[in-house]
Parts: sequence; C-alpha cells; structure tokens
Amino acid sequence: MTDPRALLPLKPLVLQVLLALQEGERHGWSLVREVQERDGTRVLPANFYRTLRGMLSDGLIVESARRRPADDDERRRYFTVTPLGQEVARLEARRLQALFGDTRMKKLLEKKTPGVISRKTP
Repeated sequence: MTDPRALLPLKPLVLQVLLALQEGERHGWSLVREVQERDGTRVLPANFYRTLRGMLSDGLIVESARRRPADDDERRRYFTVTPLGQEVARLEARRLQALFGDTRMKKLLEKKTPGVISRKTP
C-alpha cells in the first residue's frame, strides 16, 4: 500500500475533487461544476480529466461499479473515493489546518466574520 504522506501536498484541484467526493460518488461533469462553484474559477476540461486519470493511477479514486440510472447518459463515468483517498484528504486537511493556524499566530489573518475582508492601511 502507498504511504499517504508520500502524496502530500495535494494540488488544489485534487483536494477539491476529494472534497466533492466526500458526499458520495459523482460523475465527472458534476465534479467539474462543484469545483467551479466552490472555487469560483474556471476548470479546463483537459486539465480536469488529466487530474482524474492521475488520481485513478495514484489509487485516490476508483470508477464506481454502481449501475447508472436508466435516464443517465451512458458515457458518464462515476467515481468514488478510496480508503487511501480518504486518508490522504484527512492528512492534507490537517496539514492545511496547521499551516493556517500558523498564519493566525503571525497575525496574517484576523479573526473576523467569514467573507468580510478588512482593509488595513499601513
């Protein structure tokens, strides 16, 4: 089995996909939409599907064996996170939590209401 720590740090898109798959299996286009909504950036299809192939190769996700609904497009591939993917996502979340905790200690981030940007002048 692969050491989950060997896969860290994760690329942002990989983490976004793992986060989206925490809610259950999803097809590729559904994942693209969620990542774009969550991140607010455009995801290029070629980059996204290359990322999925890498995640499959690394064992972070697998193609789901679930039968698709009868009215679903037969070309859609559904993915689900593996136990390795779960562990890697957990370790990355802890790594990021420690990183951002350090920024608060160094007063780079203020404790404010989420979504409110404070503009301090030097």
